[in-house]
Amino acid sequence: MATDMQQLVDALGARLGRSVAVDDRWVRLVAHSAHHGEADAARIESLMHREVSSELAAHVAAAGAARATDLFTVPPRPEIGVAVARYGMPIRHHDALLGYLWLTANEGPAGPREADALRAAARQAALILHGEHLRDEIARSRERELVRDLVAEDSVLRAEAAQAVIEEELATAGRTVAVVAIPADGPGEPLPQERRHVLHLAVEHIRRQAAPGSVLSLVRPDHALVLSIHPRAGDERSAAGAEELAGALSRRLREESSPHRAAAFRVGVGQVARGLTGAATTYLEAMHAAEVARRTGSGEAVTLYSRLGIYALLARLPPSELAESLPAGLRTLLHPRSGDPELTETLTTYLDAAGDTGRSAARLHIHRSTLYHRLRRIEDLTGLSLSHGNDRLTAHLAVKIAQLRLLD
Repeated sequence: MATDMQQLVDALGARLGRSVAVDDRWVRLVAHSAHHGEADAARIESLMHREVSSELAAHVAAAGAARATDLFTVPPRPEIGVAVARYGMPIRHHDALLGYLWLTANEGPAGPREADALRAAARQAALILHGEHLRDEIARSRERELVRDLVAEDSVLRAEAAQAVIEEELATAGRTVAVVAIPADGPGEPLPQERRHVLHLAVEHIRRQAAPGSVLSLVRPDHALVLSIHPRAGDERSAAGAEELAGALSRRLREESSPHRAAAFRVGVGQVARGLTGAATTYLEAMHAAEVARRTGSGEAVTLYSRLGIYALLARLPPSELAESLPAGLRTLLHPRSGDPELTETLTTYLDAAGDTGRSAARLHIHRSTLYHRLRRIEDLTGLSLSHGNDRLTAHLAVKIAQLRLLD
């Protein structure tokens, strides 16, 4: 496809005597001809990184690019690097938008001659892009199928999928770490098309940045999974590489999300598995990490399963059984709606300080006698003795369960 498209833009550029570029429908550069004029910052960024900022993509969308059926203009916007206007021609196949052909206004106007040439080139470009889309979709469909099998419950299916991934050269063998992104406002329900599109865009960005064979991905109705594969690295380097990938995914999700949904996703990272056959385990861990971040309202961009502490255990247990196992007095005290927020904060602070009353009083900004009074009230309400080791452990577990929002 690259050769065919390059020949097309080179021929069109020579015919018109000006620079020509082709972007895909996400305004990512596909091919470009030699430059006849000075390129602005936006085009330089596109040439260097093969993609543009979310601000520039939004500017192109605001110009009506996605709705255009013929020649349209994108006005300049110097603050985001668009120093000169662009003339665009949509590339469509049976009305489906596949990309854009571009000329820049600093090389002259786009009159009838240029418009006719762009229309003819757009028809040829549509055939090239559509053919590539079909080939890519076949390959990606096979990858999605194998990733689903890699994280399935059936161990035989997982082993067969791992072997197929290597044999079909979709990825290299090596240590594997799962990275998962889930919606911050509730799991389990299929995402609206707009938010699932955000997941697709962010995952595609990660795939383009990764080395060939080092990433497998699957976007499911309610979350996204990326398997980070490290063929020649040990556990420590593999874990660091996956954490870096997760950070990049989190940043891209924020960039692709609308401003009022800046924290619309939580990203979790599993532990290192020694091979693709361990993908199911690290996937489950990444899901637990992301879910803990969602439930606790963590402000961290990325949550690592290896750092969950007691939450790693609690996340694996049935939520209803966890809540029901607590003494009634503790459930009443810690309940988010009917409980006592002041006493809950006091108990949490006291237990997190390992029962140190001096540190607890200082963190709560209260006198130590006030702390003692509150602790006695907590004991009266719960029937526990906070000087007793087992009761204190029960109370601390209850606090952690409450922080997972399992008492709602």
